[in-house]
Amino acid sequence: MEEFLRDIFKHVEGYYYGLVDITPKILLAILVVLISWFIASRVKVFTDRRLQTKMHDPLLATFIANLVKAVLIVIGLLFMFRVIGLTGVAQSVLAGAGISAFVIGFALKDIGENFLAGILLAFKRPFSVGDIIESNGVKGKVVALNLRDTQIKSDSKNIYIPNALLIKNTLVNFNSEGYLLQDFTIGLEYGSDYRKAIEIITEVMKTDNAVIDKGYSNSAVVAGITGTTVQVIIRYWVKTDKTVTDGKHRSEVVIKVAEALNENGFVLK
Repeated sequence: MEEFLRDIFKHVEGYYYGLVDITPKILLAILVVLISWFIASRVKVFTDRRLQTKMHDPLLATFIANLVKAVLIVIGLLFMFRVIGLTGVAQSVLAGAGISAFVIGFALKDIGENFLAGILLAFKRPFSVGDIIESNGVKGKVVALNLRDTQIKSDSKNIYIPNALLIKNTLVNFNSEGYLLQDFTIGLEYGSDYRKAIEIITEVMKTDNAVIDKGYSNSAVVAGITGTTVQVIIRYWVKTDKTVTDGKHRSEVVIKVAEALNENGFVLK
């Protein structure tokens, strides 16, 4: 019995000295990770600020800055393996990058797919920060492009769409160089003076300060006849900001057009 207890004590003592021996390495490894994370975060902020100054493209600048941060963190983790003494692990990761990439890519297919899609979106530039886009049944203003998803804002809600879905599915961008196209349809009674109605609608759009008149085609056209109703489509451009993307300005334009037509004797249907 004494010999059994002595063996247990020796094993516990061996574990204790082993733990004491490796504790400084563990603490140093934790310190390396924290320093790497701090440096990566600071470099990301610095890179983001400089790129936005040079590129004038906040979406791409932020994406590249996040990519730089991720690379620096990976380098810090590899250095942590060397500090602990797991040099073989770090070398295996580097030497077997191809196989590891295949295995990890298969296991984390969605993450890798969204990451690559984010790179394509960053350089293909189908939209910019502030643009109004619609995809997968979701419509809103682009807030940020991240490594995995794209953040848009709709009705005061933050919505995150995986980047891969934006690449695979139809993407509609309602903006053109910072301007938003709005439209609505009204019905006129059959037999009305349609040309006069179009003149009135055009005049309403000209007097609206938010409607962009130079360089963009604002129009009011007869689209067709349904029964006894003549359909008129009104299309106009406005500068993208909070006051026009929440639907309030569009509502004001509709009211102004309806009031102007009623004042001139037109019957809306």
